[in-house]
Amino acid sequence: MTFFIVVFVLLMQFLWRYVGDLVGKGLEMKVLGEMLFYASFGVLPYAFPLAMLLASIMTFGSLGENYELVAMKSAGISLFRIMRPLIFIAAFVAFVAFYFSNYILPKTNLKFTTLMISVKQQRPELILQEGVFTNQIDGYNIKISSKNKKTNVLYDLLIYDHTQNKANESVTVADSGYLKITEDKKYMVLTLYNGVNYSEEQSKDRNDINKRPFRRDKFDEQTIRVKVNNFDFNRRDEGIYKNMYRMLNIKRLNLMTDTLNEKYYDQLRNYLLQIDINPTISKHVYDITIVNDSLRQKSVFNTPDSVFNFDHYFTGIDKWVKAEIAMLALDRARNNMQNLNLYQGQLTERKRNLNKHYMELHRKFTLSIAVFIFFFVGAPLGAIIRKGGLGMPVVVSILLFIAYYIVSMTGEKSAREDVWQMITGMWFSTFIFFPVGIWLSYMAGTDSAIMSSETYVKILNKIGIGKWFGKHRN
Repeated sequence: MTFFIVVFVLLMQFLWRYVGDLVGKGLEMKVLGEMLFYASFGVLPYAFPLAMLLASIMTFGSLGENYELVAMKSAGISLFRIMRPLIFIAAFVAFVAFYFSNYILPKTNLKFTTLMISVKQQRPELILQEGVFTNQIDGYNIKISSKNKKTNVLYDLLIYDHTQNKANESVTVADSGYLKITEDKKYMVLTLYNGVNYSEEQSKDRNDINKRPFRRDKFDEQTIRVKVNNFDFNRRDEGIYKNMYRMLNIKRLNLMTDTLNEKYYDQLRNYLLQIDINPTISKHVYDITIVNDSLRQKSVFNTPDSVFNFDHYFTGIDKWVKAEIAMLALDRARNNMQNLNLYQGQLTERKRNLNKHYMELHRKFTLSIAVFIFFFVGAPLGAIIRKGGLGMPVVVSILLFIAYYIVSMTGEKSAREDVWQMITGMWFSTFIFFPVGIWLSYMAGTDSAIMSSETYVKILNKIGIGKWFGKHRN
């Protein structure tokens, strides 16, 4: 019961995110239903641990509320023995979650991604994303700053017209606009309001850029009509997206990470070799040797026995030669700095893509083990709280899962940005909640009253704070 409740609640996140883009766009109910079906599979990795947490708190809370735990303990049955049959069930559910994440979820992710992109291709309104240039509309490159999801009004439009197969010689800036499709689905109509058209025309003297005529036209309303061919809903080929990291199982993820890792260090080596250093000096300073390995990469700098003494050479030449060498060195240093900034951006993007594959590989294990951990958190916590039903257990479960999600996202972000090691970031939530589960199991097994207010009052009295509060209250 809790599993389906959790799936329904998590599925609401998908609806809140896409309902404004999907409803009222002319899509068939069959397509919408299929999209919700595949989206529900996408929330299952988080539904398994949350449902286990809620169910375990409800079960043991109900046993404690009805004094059944007290009866079993008075008969000499320990809490661990009471939990033992359910431990096997929790282990089975964790195995099911792992099997689902490794074998079923990649396929459903592929289906969902292909369907969503097909819908966006069929409805151009979904293509226009805030703050991103879109070139999927024939002949135009469009960027919008914001979009009202209720009225579909677009704000702060920037449009490059490439219908004449020219460069960015015709630019349109508009304060707002509205995009719609004609009823016959043959034309896409973009209505613009309060804007300006900027255009350059070819001059007779093509070599002189300053002599090109420039034109600027202001308008209150302008309509752009684009003919759309084959506007009927067509599914894209799934093979285009089958190699994305979310569509891979563990075996394919291992192969892909090895390939991406090798390409990353090959590119790093090429960038090192492209740094502009005088070869007559660099060959005396170091030799670069790259040790290639699919699992481990490192750079080895070998310094020869006889090192070129540049300071001795530089002090023995004329001043004008020194100045020329200094200017040449400064120019090369600036070029190297520009190249390094460019290389750093490319390497960072490639490394981030590699990290996403590693994260997906670890996530298949961490979310499955979380099912097992949350049982050891929820069962003793329910025995301590002694409240069944959907009241207190739901509140406690949501708070614990929010804490787990925040800790998990913190670790994942740190791992993705290479702030932490991958294993540290991806398993950070496990390292935190596993000891919590052991501690709660111990406290519940020893009948600790950690949830009783009297316990904390006694602690405050021991350190004198309780007496101080009592005096001031009187």
